[in-house]
Order: sequence, then C-alpha cells, then structure tokens
Amino acid sequence: MGRNFYIILDTVLSVAGVVFLGWLFWRGLRRSNDPAALLFKCLFTVALVTGEVFFARGIVKSLHPAGPAANLIPALLLVGSIALCCICVGFIWAEHISAFLISPITNILDGGNIPIEPKPFYSIAISKRKRNRPLDAVVAIREQLAKFPNDFEGVSLLANIQAEDLHDLASAEMTLNHFCEWEKAPPKQVSAALTQLADWHLKFSRDAYSANLALQRIVDKYPDSEMAVVARQRIAHLEGTEQHLRAADERQPTAVPEGVRNVGLLESSAHLVPDEAAPSEEAAAYVKQLEQHPDDTEAREKLAVLYGTHFQRLDLATLELEQLIGSPGHPPRRVAHWLNLLADLQVRCGADYETVRATLERIVEAFPDFAVADLARSRLARLKLEFKALEKTADKTLGAYEQNIGLKSRRDYRG
Repeated sequence: MGRNFYIILDTVLSVAGVVFLGWLFWRGLRRSNDPAALLFKCLFTVALVTGEVFFARGIVKSLHPAGPAANLIPALLLVGSIALCCICVGFIWAEHISAFLISPITNILDGGNIPIEPKPFYSIAISKRKRNRPLDAVVAIREQLAKFPNDFEGVSLLANIQAEDLHDLASAEMTLNHFCEWEKAPPKQVSAALTQLADWHLKFSRDAYSANLALQRIVDKYPDSEMAVVARQRIAHLEGTEQHLRAADERQPTAVPEGVRNVGLLESSAHLVPDEAAPSEEAAAYVKQLEQHPDDTEAREKLAVLYGTHFQRLDLATLELEQLIGSPGHPPRRVAHWLNLLADLQVRCGADYETVRATLERIVEAFPDFAVADLARSRLARLKLEFKALEKTADKTLGAYEQNIGLKSRRDYRG
C-alpha cells in the first residue's frame, strides 16, 4: 500500500475521532443539569492542557545535551507541571468520572437519567373540592388540562364537579361530549363517559329519554362490542328505572295491614303464602318485553329457563338461548354460561348423552385458551355421573307423611 493510502486513512480516522468526541460533548451537554458549568469546564480543560503542552515543549527544547545532571532542574519542572496539570484535570472532572463508573449500578436502583414521564396532578383540585371550594377546584383542573388536553382523569373529575357539586348538568354534558368527540379517545373511556352521563340524566332530572340518547351513542359508535351489549341491556330497563326513581320522589305513607296473630299455632299456613304469578303470565310478560327490546339478554334468558323448566319445551328454550349465544359482542364467560344453561335444560328435559356432550364441547372449541374451557372439560369428565344421579333421583318415590307431626302430643302416638 502506498503512502497516500495511509495519509487518507489517518485523515479519515482523525475526522471520525473528532466527530465522535464532538457528539459525546454535545450529548453530555444536553443531558447535563448545568450545561453552562460543563461548557466552562471543557474550555478550561482545553486551555490548561494546551498550555501544558506548549510549556512541556519549551522545557524539552531547553534541555542541555551535556547529560542528566545538567538537566535535573528542567526535568523536575516538567514532571511537576505534568503532575499539577493532571491533578487539576482530575479535580475538575472527578465528579463526572465517578458518575460514569458507578452509574451502571445506581441506574438499576434509581432509573438513572431516564426522564420522568410528565403527567397531570389533580391532588390540589381534589383537596379544594373536599374543602367545599368547587370553583377553585375547577380552575385547578383546567390548569392541568391546558397542559394535558383530553386527559380522561381530569375530564371526568371536572364533569363530576360540574354535575354533582355545582349542579350544572349542561356544563358537565358539554365537557364529556367534547372528550367523546375527540378522534383519539379510547373506546372504553368514551363508553364510561357516556354511561356516566346517562346516570346523571336519571339521577338529577329523571330524564330517561336523554339517558337513552347517551347510551344509544355507545351502540352506534361501537355496534359489535361488549360495551354496546351492556348499553343495550341498560336501554331495555330504562323505563323501569325511571319509574322506580319517580316513585321514590313521590313516596307516600303506606298503611301496613295487621299481620296474622298466633301464626305458630295454626294447623296450616299454606293460605298465608302469597300467590305466585302463573308461568304463562311470566312468559307473556317476557315476550312483550322482548318485542319492545330484542336485546334484553336478561329477559331472554329467563324466558328460556321458563320454557325449559315449566313448559318442558326444550325446542323453544334452545331457540332463545341460541339467539343469545350467536349474538356478537358478548364476553366468553357469558357465552359459556348460556351453553352450560342449555346443557342443564337438555339434561332436565331428557336429552341424550351425546346431545349434552356436543353442547359442552362447543365451549371447548370456541374458547380453548380460557378458563371456561377447563370448566367445560371438567364437566364433560363427570357428565355420565350426572346422568346416573338424575336417573336415581327419578326412580325414588317419597312416602306420604302425616302433617302437623310436630304439634302432636305424646299420647297421640300410643293409639
């Protein structure tokens, strides 16, 4: 290789070294707590080392060629100046050198120089709210929201103070609507905000219509989600909730009739048991509810149980439960619950072993990695025992026992 190659290589390496040192200097300057002090130390060190280099070169040039004895004093000056320069540089950079050597250990304990993630603090606002100073709390929250716009914790706290402390539901609704209209708002937070808004409409103004609109926004925005399922369920029961709240507001004194005296001495208390609604009436009520609110999962499940237990119509019960199982947005635990319920009704209504086993295997196939699958496997393992226990219960016949045996005296048993 020629001389030119080594010249080019030395130049490239020198430039790379200078660039690397410059990058280290710039990185350290940006991460320093006191950049001005660090810059002063660097300039002072460069000046000190440069002066020492020129001073050492001057002493070396002044050395006498006669021998060591003649150069003793210059040699002592050279060594002393170099030692003094090293001591000064060490004193200046001792803090940084020790931090560089020890930082790998201390960073494990305190996180090192990782910047703290900025986050809003609402402790001042909460404290002012507790001291019954809601307006001051609103000001403190808005100061944080100015730095962290659309922070859900702050938005929710602000709306709570407006609705519950200042009794300004319109402002609370505007606050939550502004957050819900944000394009990047997380779906769960939007659902929580709209659900809270619906609760306030019912609580403060007994307005089921406005609550319905708020919940319907969840259904429209996230139609096939679990949040939409919960919102539909609440919509189906809004009318009853409104009536219950209005009845609580308009509560009138109720006359309680006198109870039966000496109830323990009666021969029979069967006539005191209140009449239960006939299964046909209950079924009709559930059908009417489902005509108005097809997504009412609670009513549909109760109707399926009624079909299977009282009417022994497994076909109708299966239709209702299959509609629940096939509807989107339900979590695995709910779907598994309905499949287990269908298996229970199949066992009770006399379905064969293979039919029940196929129903339980649907849980395992649909949710193999969930806990409900393990429960279904456990039930499959003991399914035959479940059938045998049912057969033994059906074969047993109970004898007829005399009533009021606890009230007979000892003479009554002697004949």
